[in-house]
Amino acid sequence: MNRVLNMDNDKKFSFKKLIELYEEMLSVPHRTEIARELRDEDDLFLLLVYSDMLGIPNPAFYYTLELYPFIIEKFHDWHLRMGMEKSPLDGIRCC
Repeated sequence: MNRVLNMDNDKKFSFKKLIELYEEMLSVPHRTEIARELRDEDDLFLLLVYSDMLGIPNPAFYYTLELYPFIIEKFHDWHLRMGMEKSPLDGIRCC
């Protein structure tokens, strides 16, 4: 009886591994696309947060002020990705 239970557990274990392998095989070709989409979403979010400083009206400016300390570290990489060689904001000097 014990041997039958062990075989049943091995089958479940191998089926679980098979499902994980299948999901991994599906996600491999799309990893770069997913990373690019996440980076684009992050870029859009930073644009919305800094939009008032860039001269674009932002109705939620008061609420986004609380986020500045958390996203200031990402600002340098963001403005370089957006094609700006130097920081476009007077209050934030990162380069």
